[in-house]
Amino acid sequence: MEDKRNIQIIEWEHLDKKKFYVFGVAMTMMIRVSMYPFTLIRTRLQVQKGKSLYHGTFDAFVKILRAEGVAGLYRGFLVNTFTLISGQCYVTTYELTRKFVADYSQSNTVKSLVAGGSASLVAQSITVPIDVVSQHLMMQRKGEKMGRFQVPGNLEGQGLIAFGQTKDIIRQILRADGLRGFYRGYVASLLTYIPNSAVWWPFYHFYAEQLSRLCPQDCPHIVFQAVSGPLAAATASVLTNPMDVIRTRVQVEGKSSIILTFRQLMAEEGPWGLMKGLSARIISATPSTIVIVVGYESLKKLSLRPELVDSRHW
Repeated sequence: MEDKRNIQIIEWEHLDKKKFYVFGVAMTMMIRVSMYPFTLIRTRLQVQKGKSLYHGTFDAFVKILRAEGVAGLYRGFLVNTFTLISGQCYVTTYELTRKFVADYSQSNTVKSLVAGGSASLVAQSITVPIDVVSQHLMMQRKGEKMGRFQVPGNLEGQGLIAFGQTKDIIRQILRADGLRGFYRGYVASLLTYIPNSAVWWPFYHFYAEQLSRLCPQDCPHIVFQAVSGPLAAATASVLTNPMDVIRTRVQVEGKSSIILTFRQLMAEEGPWGLMKGLSARIISATPSTIVIVVGYESLKKLSLRPELVDSRHW
């Protein structure tokens, strides 16, 4: 008799692709709307010098809300929604790579590691230009300038419409750096997100397997999968946050060297500077990862080919 505690992974060939993509876009959009404010806060915390503006995640949230209103927490959001494209490319690459690697290795850790890294490489090639623009929009605030560029409306205390701000930022990037400016920090992004993704998936499956052995036999798989996601995210965040801080500074401050940015950060703020924004990253990652994991696993179950539905225990 099959042990119900064994987690059956739904692979690419088990899915109804049409359902998978339609449900996937809707799920991703809901997650972006709920978690975007913490992405903005993390970016501002990482870029600020020391604690010149904000003293932590909660302090930043309160100050932004008071000074800029709810709209201030969603600066750059419309531009950021274009990363929905990279999100779909990510999951497609991940699932197809798992299928490819399965021909050479049946180890779930190997499949997850290679597929996670490959998916991140593809996704970041699409995401970086969008990130560069949206991060500069995140830096727009009343008062002290945070990033390299500032739209005229903010200098005068008058807001421009969202697309007007975006157009102005794009022009300033082109004027200052040319087309290469949209891929500023590309290498730093790869060095951040490829390891993050490559580490997250193996840890996710590892934690899920360990919890499945501890939980009662009839415990729904989705319960310990929902716990495993945040544990894996916290692990990956701690390991990759130093590179994430450097990536953000390279992109927002216009730095040209990862090594020089690292040296400057160490000289100004010491080793603790590499952990800036970590709490905001984990806080945003915890609920978002629960939603992503539950959503993604549910998405795959909803997208399962009809003839396979009765063969799975959830």
